[in-house]
Amino acid sequence: MGAPGPSVGLLERVEASLAVCSPAEARVGRLLLADPRHFAAQPIAEIARRAEVSKPTVVRFCRHIGYRGLTDFRLKLAGVINEGMPYVHRAVTQGDGAAELMVKVIDNSVSALLNLRNQASAGAIERAADAIVAAIRMGRRVEFYGVGNSGIVAQDAQHKFFRLGCNTVAYSDGHMQVMAATMLQPGDVAVIISNSGRMRDLLDTIDVVRRRRATAVAITASGSPLAARADILLAADHREDFDRYSPMVSRMLHLMLIDVLTTAVAVQLGPEIVANLQAIKRNLRVKYTPDDSGR
Repeated sequence: MGAPGPSVGLLERVEASLAVCSPAEARVGRLLLADPRHFAAQPIAEIARRAEVSKPTVVRFCRHIGYRGLTDFRLKLAGVINEGMPYVHRAVTQGDGAAELMVKVIDNSVSALLNLRNQASAGAIERAADAIVAAIRMGRRVEFYGVGNSGIVAQDAQHKFFRLGCNTVAYSDGHMQVMAATMLQPGDVAVIISNSGRMRDLLDTIDVVRRRRATAVAITASGSPLAARADILLAADHREDFDRYSPMVSRMLHLMLIDVLTTAVAVQLGPEIVANLQAIKRNLRVKYTPDDSGR
């Protein structure tokens, strides 16, 4: 095996290697994935004992995945842990109990968010924020499109952006999306949200957006048909099997990207939005304060 790649993919590389390792080496790999922090701190004799292998097998495992030995591997593993990436995606299985389900779901979420932090394109966020800020300042439209779970994310985005003084609406119906996209003009922005990036309705919609010469921003998986059609891609890549389970990790990543984008737009607008936000809070405070009659 060649030299290891970036440390960000170390745990994923270990998991992928299990299928081609010997049974003994695979036991070392599974022990590592079960608790990377503990593996990094234990002496080789303890690792071998817990994996029920010999000490040379532990060293062979480290060499098999591209490192010079246990010491070299531990240095890289410590770097991964210190960067805040102690988790690897672990699939939920039929026999998992509540405790195991809780650990897997939370660990998978943490892992996905940290991967997003390390892999997200700051340049793409900046370009998307610039387009939305320009639309707000020119009084143009910013619309959010999504279907199913992604439709809920689109509604959340609309709720966040209208408070910034944005002329915005969210659509989750395919027919409404095409009709709304047909009304867009240059300077408008459409944000299309999809887990798989393969939904026919959304692909039809982004085609209309492009023909109308509005800016098409896609929040979806890299390499998907939707990503290929977008002017700006905010990639949300993960290892969740969206064909088998309700998309939990992807929805969380999409919401996080919306939060980042909202914050980037708010920072650019600066003092322009302070008065509006203060007025919103003041009116809500009055709404929920009892009047003199005690009602």
